[in-house]
Amino acid sequence: MSALAKQSARASLWRSWRDPATWSTTSDVFAILVAASLPWSTTLVAIFASAFLVSLAPFFDFKAFLQSLKRPMCSLPIALFTLALAGTLWSDASWNERLYAVGPTAKLLMLPVLLYHFERSARGMYVLISFLVSCVVLMLMSWIVAFDPRLALKPGAAFGVPVKNYIDQSQEFALCAVVLAYPVVTLWRAHQKKLAALLLALSLSFVINMLFVNVSRTALVTMPVMLAVFAILHLKLRSIVLIACAAAVLGGLAWMTSPKLRATAQKFSGDYEFFGEQNGSASVGLRLVFWQKSLRFIPQAPVFGHGTGSIRGLFEEAAVGKVGPAAEVIANPHNQTLNVAIQWGAIGVVVLYAMWVIHLLVFRGDDLASWIGLMVVLQNIFTSLFNSHIFDFNEGWMYVLGVGIAAGMVLANSSRKAEIGIRNSVTA
Repeated sequence: MSALAKQSARASLWRSWRDPATWSTTSDVFAILVAASLPWSTTLVAIFASAFLVSLAPFFDFKAFLQSLKRPMCSLPIALFTLALAGTLWSDASWNERLYAVGPTAKLLMLPVLLYHFERSARGMYVLISFLVSCVVLMLMSWIVAFDPRLALKPGAAFGVPVKNYIDQSQEFALCAVVLAYPVVTLWRAHQKKLAALLLALSLSFVINMLFVNVSRTALVTMPVMLAVFAILHLKLRSIVLIACAAAVLGGLAWMTSPKLRATAQKFSGDYEFFGEQNGSASVGLRLVFWQKSLRFIPQAPVFGHGTGSIRGLFEEAAVGKVGPAAEVIANPHNQTLNVAIQWGAIGVVVLYAMWVIHLLVFRGDDLASWIGLMVVLQNIFTSLFNSHIFDFNEGWMYVLGVGIAAGMVLANSSRKAEIGIRNSVTA
């Protein structure tokens, strides 16, 4: 290479290094990698999320970012993390337990950053599509592992679950299946029927996988609620009736042909009866014990709670002299509200519910970004009845990515519409 060519290459590299657009594109790429790796790996999510933050630093407008934090949709996630941090001061748990319990709330700090960035970037949909594509690959891998369990990427994997666990996999598949309903209807109404049929087939493939391979009971309960919300918001009464009838017929066929679906549904009543008759350690029964104990802990510190990381210690005290399910010791009561109320009392519950409500209100529009954000929030709210899904790694990151990116896109669309309106009024 000639000296002139080398000099030109160095100059081009230096211009790229100093170009804000290049760094913004790099941040978008790392965000795409975060979303794509979420269904597969916890380590990769942490690595790419860190790289995303580093790539933002060179041209990050801290003044504009601090201004954006005044919006409740940004400040409330930070408030929940701050409360967790402050809660370490009045907790009786060891400092290791206190700091460990702060960790699950730290991901919420990414939400305002994602919102700020994708309010300015036009590639938010690429990130969300990368999550969908990754889930499609995971679904294909799920079928492969169902036929040959030796191909699973972890030892002792559950049937049809190549990585992580069946709860995380079901939440991802359920979200993708429901979110795809919006573009299917939109494309069909726009007479793009081939593409609509393709997306419908993709949505149904997620549902079929859950029915015949592996599904969590939480997804089984929450998915119909999400579909009902879609029907109410986007379909006419006649269409709702027709689809409900078709769903009833298909549901009956699925019930008759899917042993997995019947086993999952029957486990509800079976677990409860086993727990009630024999005091056994069934999943549903254990949850009832955890919730009953949690409801006794809350009145002991109703306003500020027992402090961050206090849950395990309270269950240890309550287990003294007990046997069976009553002797179980946990650090998670499997309910987001109870998890927050035990540690940070009524103040924490108010912050949590305010965050959910504010985020729901952000997605009142009728565009695709609003639909995606709405479904992410609704899924998190309903599944948090049975789990602590804001604090769980996979579901918590689904919430942070989905809400942060979709809210940024919604705000960007609103700003563009406002600018167009101003220009039109000036022109008129």
